[in-house]
Amino acid sequence: MASPGQKVILITGCSSGIGLRMAVMLAKDEQKRYHVIATMRDLKRKDKLLEAAGDTYGKTLSLAVLDVCSDESVKQCIDGIKDRHVDILINNAGIGLVGPLESISIAEMKNVFETNFFGVIRMIKEVMPDMKKRRGGHIIVVSSVMGLQGVVFNDVYAASKFAMEGFCECLAVQLLKFNVIMSMIEPGPVHTEFEAKMVEEVKKREWPGADADTVHYFKNVYLPSSVDIFDALGQTPDDIARCTKKIIEARSPRFRNLTNPMYTPIVAMKYADETGGLSVHAFYHMLFNMGTLMHVSVTAMKYLTCGCLRSRTISPN
Repeated sequence: MASPGQKVILITGCSSGIGLRMAVMLAKDEQKRYHVIATMRDLKRKDKLLEAAGDTYGKTLSLAVLDVCSDESVKQCIDGIKDRHVDILINNAGIGLVGPLESISIAEMKNVFETNFFGVIRMIKEVMPDMKKRRGGHIIVVSSVMGLQGVVFNDVYAASKFAMEGFCECLAVQLLKFNVIMSMIEPGPVHTEFEAKMVEEVKKREWPGADADTVHYFKNVYLPSSVDIFDALGQTPDDIARCTKKIIEARSPRFRNLTNPMYTPIVAMKYADETGGLSVHAFYHMLFNMGTLMHVSVTAMKYLTCGCLRSRTISPN
């Protein structure tokens, strides 16, 4: 239970990665300004979180079961909070999907949208009415740079993030009238166990239904380039957690928050040409005509910057 004066922060998807680091960093706030409710689908996966949280558990950190894909689970979780009072909702739970479109079933696509899109909407619908009544609150959504610029072979994942960006753009306007703030966090690549596991799994898949050329481009062109970019430019979950804390503490939190400055030109390029041709052809040449050169350039960048680009974030202020 939160102490008087503490803000109640509910975070989804806290069993690992970004959600775990967010929960720990906010619970360990030196001024003890927050009471964090860290949620996950299965509390059997709580060990890593509790180990990282240390003595904050039971004080500034509590746990709750929550499946964002279940209406009943979402309601039960919020009903279990005193007065249903949530000051800050951080929608972090999400899943990825990458590969040739021909090999991906409609069921897999629906699963991505169920978590990444409808899961966020379920959470917002459950806490928003109380925030509007109180004339105060902050809703934060962990989106992706792929919600602003699509990336080849990430068609469905990008689509789920694009959908969330559009949804939040609309809702942010209405919420301002009720003094409720909406913020988007848009990371580029982030080093997590989930990402590493997914890369290994997709390398082994056969991708039935896709033609041989497409499978070749995916496995031998896209994946190596993707690994290079992750190695050179990938941030850590702590980087994203620090950005989130700054957003929460900002006097006037921004709506959009790209965490990695290296991706600002990519997004700007998209909006510099209303025909869309500039970004489409730029990505085409980067992947298919400059694969070897890009590998050398990214590798050189990795060693020359000594990891500086990974930890640098754009200030939410």
